[in-house]
Amino acid sequence: MDNQRLLLYMAFGFVSLLLYQTWLTDYYVPPEGAEQTSTAAPTTSADVPTGVDLPTATGGTKSAQPAVVANTISAPSVSVKTDVMDIEISTNGATITSVLLNDYPVSIDQPDVPFVLMSDKPERFLVAQSGLFNADGGTAPVPTHEAVMSVEAESYDLGDKESLSIPFVWQSDDGKTVTKTLTFKRSSYEVDVDYVIDNGSDAPWAVSQYRQLKRKPGTKDEKQQFVNTYIGAVVSNPEDHYNKVSFGDMEDERLNEDVTNGWIAMIQHYFATAWVPTEDEVNTAYTRYLPAENRYLIGMISAAQTIAPGTQGTFNTKAFIGPKIQDELKVVGPNLELTVDYGWLTVIAQPLFWLLKTIHGFVGNWGWAIIFSTCVIKAIFYKLSESSYRSMAKMKKLQPKLAELKERYGDDRAKMGQATMELYKKEKANPLGGCLPMIIQMPVFIALYWTLLESVELRQAPWMFHIKDLSLRDPYFILPVLMAISMYIQQKLNPAPVDPIQAKVFQFLPLIFGVFFAMFPAGLVLYWVVNNILTILQQYYITKKVLGDDFGKAMA
Repeated sequence: MDNQRLLLYMAFGFVSLLLYQTWLTDYYVPPEGAEQTSTAAPTTSADVPTGVDLPTATGGTKSAQPAVVANTISAPSVSVKTDVMDIEISTNGATITSVLLNDYPVSIDQPDVPFVLMSDKPERFLVAQSGLFNADGGTAPVPTHEAVMSVEAESYDLGDKESLSIPFVWQSDDGKTVTKTLTFKRSSYEVDVDYVIDNGSDAPWAVSQYRQLKRKPGTKDEKQQFVNTYIGAVVSNPEDHYNKVSFGDMEDERLNEDVTNGWIAMIQHYFATAWVPTEDEVNTAYTRYLPAENRYLIGMISAAQTIAPGTQGTFNTKAFIGPKIQDELKVVGPNLELTVDYGWLTVIAQPLFWLLKTIHGFVGNWGWAIIFSTCVIKAIFYKLSESSYRSMAKMKKLQPKLAELKERYGDDRAKMGQATMELYKKEKANPLGGCLPMIIQMPVFIALYWTLLESVELRQAPWMFHIKDLSLRDPYFILPVLMAISMYIQQKLNPAPVDPIQAKVFQFLPLIFGVFFAMFPAGLVLYWVVNNILTILQQYYITKKVLGDDFGKAMA
């Protein structure tokens, strides 16, 4: 089997799968009545968690149905400015309603307009809600994310300080006081959330904390053309470090599972928003679909804490709101770096990203890092490629003998097969030797594809000349043209298929791939161009210098 032919078949199938996934995401319309048959959609749009099985200190659960009265007051917001974020916090429950990322412009054409990761506006809706509620289902007043809280100032600025803490205070008529403090740090996308609960009433107070993320459905403006990346929720726990919970899953069934030493998140291409509890805190993760608002919600509820009259209790948690930079994510929570979604090839993609990052540390340019990383990978697989070409040479030399066997045995497939295997054994030839090395390399190629696609470091990263952003398509289609030319040259270096129809189809493959890749991010196309060029040089060197004239004659 011709290894180049196999590689093209596999690559063509891979690209076709990507196109099909993107078509489903952009154009698939659910069957009429599908939404009406959903069994999990609640009958109310209230987003305070009700009907969730609360974890208990002993590891069991108990159902809670806290009384909820929706707050219709439009409370003012507090503005917070750090060196990396501009934040808006509603005094309704100290809810984070807007986050602008100062170091990540919305586009290279608008360098002074920061990317909006969170917003309470319909077109970009994503908010981080948190609060407390009565764990016993009582009707006593409680500071949910809808409760009005007081704060000392309307705006805060980190300035030259290392951290900034903003206390929000809630008080009840029966003497309870809750101080909810949000703390921001320099050069950090973490937000610490700390509760201090003073029970000044004359009765014990059983209270739990909840944290949740609420957002709109994914839309086309959040995706690149021909690039299908996951937009939705994720829950992590020690048993399943990265479990996607799609918006469709939320409509079909309510999530209700234990989460200890885990987290919940809403992720999108390059960015993530997550709630991370304190270590060893017992929580229950839940999801909701709110059909009246067409919003999706994932959250966590802690075990109850009973605060005796005249005593104090505390809750702590933290949020991450920012770019998916793996080194920073690892510090925030266990396995949070998995939000950089490399799929089932993560075990290969992680080392590849390390290689890219290491080379970038020397060259200072992500385009050149892609080029040099591709060179390193080709060097690592050099011996496999040499073995592949040697096997191809042997098989090519055997073609006349195989033709004789076919004439001798005609349509007797049994004798033909037996004679063929004896010939392979005698000549020490392996019919799969030419393609197996390429099959081994394909997971690496695909893993590198996802590495380049998912790495926020390549977002708006320039290479040279007209390539100003490696995460966007080549504006002048120069790289796709070079890729098509390099594929054509590769075809010429390999024996043409015996089947004339197959040969004609293969003539059009470079053009087809060139059109496909014209819409792909420039960084991905750059990788394929460099890989093709190195393959051509490698094949020429192995053919002429290592295997010698016999191989060249065999391949002719």
